Amino acid sequence: MILIKGGRVIDPEKKSEEIADVAAEDGIIRAIGRLEDDGSYEKVIDASDLVVAPGLVDVHVHFRDPGLTYKEDIQTGAAAARAGGFTTVVCMANTRPPVDSVETLNHVAGEGKKTGIHVLGACAVTVGLKGEELTDMEALRDAGAAGFTDDGIPLMDEELLERAMERAASLAVPVSLHEEDPSYIRNNGINHGAVSEKLGIYGSPSMAEESLVRRDCGIAVRTGARVNIQHISSAGGVEAVRQAKRQGGDVWAEVTPHHFTLTENAVLTYGTLAKMNPPLRTEEDRLALIQGLKDGTIDIIATDHAPHSREEKGKPLTEAPSGITGLETSLALGITELVDRGYLTLPELMEKMSLNPARLYGLDCGRMKAGAPADLVIFDPDQEFTVEKFFSKADNSPFKGWKLKGKVRYTICGGEIVYRAV
Repeated sequence: MILIKGGRVIDPEKKSEEIADVAAEDGIIRAIGRLEDDGSYEKVIDASDLVVAPGLVDVHVHFRDPGLTYKEDIQTGAAAARAGGFTTVVCMANTRPPVDSVETLNHVAGEGKKTGIHVLGACAVTVGLKGEELTDMEALRDAGAAGFTDDGIPLMDEELLERAMERAASLAVPVSLHEEDPSYIRNNGINHGAVSEKLGIYGSPSMAEESLVRRDCGIAVRTGARVNIQHISSAGGVEAVRQAKRQGGDVWAEVTPHHFTLTENAVLTYGTLAKMNPPLRTEEDRLALIQGLKDGTIDIIATDHAPHSREEKGKPLTEAPSGITGLETSLALGITELVDRGYLTLPELMEKMSLNPARLYGLDCGRMKAGAPADLVIFDPDQEFTVEKFFSKADNSPFKGWKLKGKVRYTICGGEIVYRAV
């Protein structure tokens, strides 16, 4: 039994906050309000001046297991998640081998059970991530697949994608889509624009994303499938999602902290640490992403946690892999770049980082009420810290050395303390 005293309790469902106590027992929130410490609690946490909120849910992480564990594994990825305040994560399927079979999904689930948090597996839409043949989506769903994605690879066969959406709709699971049409791209990971021209690189224009987002939103409206547009990066992509929602499509969109914080200019400062797919784009695009968060077009903040080794990121810009680590800086970037700048309130931020990600996958977490899972994060929204140490195996982040606000103090999952700041 845990009693959390005097915290600033955030309820993202009601978009409210109040000073209250929270009692948890047997993995469940038992009560919220003015509660007495009657001596029966095993642990009492003084949360004065701290925020108590539902544990964060990340629908987009790469834990590189199986097959690429020199970059990350499920245990180190989960350690990074716990330190970042996350109690539930959804792992992508682009491992080696891909998560396209029940056997590989069971490996992810088995390792996930050792972590102290909820580690879910999304399975591949197509066999071998080749975009040619659909996986046995029903068997994978029955084995525990949270949803389906070929993340990292766009699905270019429109007829195949429509069949996948129809099947996912019948199974009541989401399909998440990586939207970059390779026919527009010469060098991925860098926006085609002023910076790429300065570097003598053609790069990836925003049309590569916008064209597929428009196409796939149309298919989503036709099929009724729940579709998540992953790591959206462009103003045109945001507008396509906005229009699909107006047409009644069950279309969701996620944005990463690096896309709402940085622009293509970061490549000039941070080199390969600012290389990612889709790339960082213009200031106009960045502001459109923030507006999308504000008006509800973008439902979710997800990290796209993508660890790589220092040797890989040390290669020339056109050869190094894309992606950054994100779990340990996500909440702080949300507070520093969105809440402190007046774009979102804390309850709205928690809606994007806890409640809506849970809703996308039909999970019962992300809520702050009696009877909900005791998956909680306790953080100091005013505490400043310098980004230095990572629990991840990797440290490929442009935010190293940055001063951010919003220090995670405790992560509680299933009523158990799984992380405590030293």
